[in-house]
Amino acid sequence: MHDTGPHILIAEDEAKIAELVADYLRAAGMRATIVADGALVLPAVAQLAPAALVLDLMLPNRDGLSICRELRQASTLPVIMVTARVEEIDRLLGLELGADDYLCKPFSPRELVARVKAVLRRSQGNAVSRASAPRFEVDEERMRAVVDGQRLDLTPVEFRLLATMARHPGRVYRRDELLDLVYDDYREVSDRTIDSHVKNLRRKIDQALPGQPVIHSVYGIGYRFEVD
Repeated sequence: MHDTGPHILIAEDEAKIAELVADYLRAAGMRATIVADGALVLPAVAQLAPAALVLDLMLPNRDGLSICRELRQASTLPVIMVTARVEEIDRLLGLELGADDYLCKPFSPRELVARVKAVLRRSQGNAVSRASAPRFEVDEERMRAVVDGQRLDLTPVEFRLLATMARHPGRVYRRDELLDLVYDDYREVSDRTIDSHVKNLRRKIDQALPGQPVIHSVYGIGYRFEVD
């Protein structure tokens, strides 16, 4: 019935959950394919070229961590990672897997559909202009950030953070404002989520511009982007 909507690959070995998610995605006008074996996820991505991947952390034969790591070496496919333990979220963020979003079981299928729609909107890219500063270029159309000729290896969330702040150098962004801009769907996350991403982003920028801070902390408020 919905043969022209975005194709979503669901990597989930719990059949009832997978079928429920697929039903909700199809009802929302999308196509859905289920893969229950971790070893089959990347071949399915290559064969189906889905618009997004819903990836369970624990899969038989190959886990979601290694799948996401390998996928990110060559693809910017939007990934929503699913875990059964809420305490895993901070660890997953720290591993810099490059997932676009995280969701804890049990979750509302409607919420998952909302998250999928959000990552699809972001992947399509609302902005195609380049935000530039001396020695620094952020190309939102190609999702590339270059500093002094060096391309930064950023996760999708880190890139969106950088692109958001680089559009308006010197402007102070509150942490909650950055959360809303980077995650444009409803989610329960703390300010530590942004702090974690900013810490990783700063470290990567510092490798290209040693000792020259670009993202500055504004005490009690948030962050601003400014290149000296």
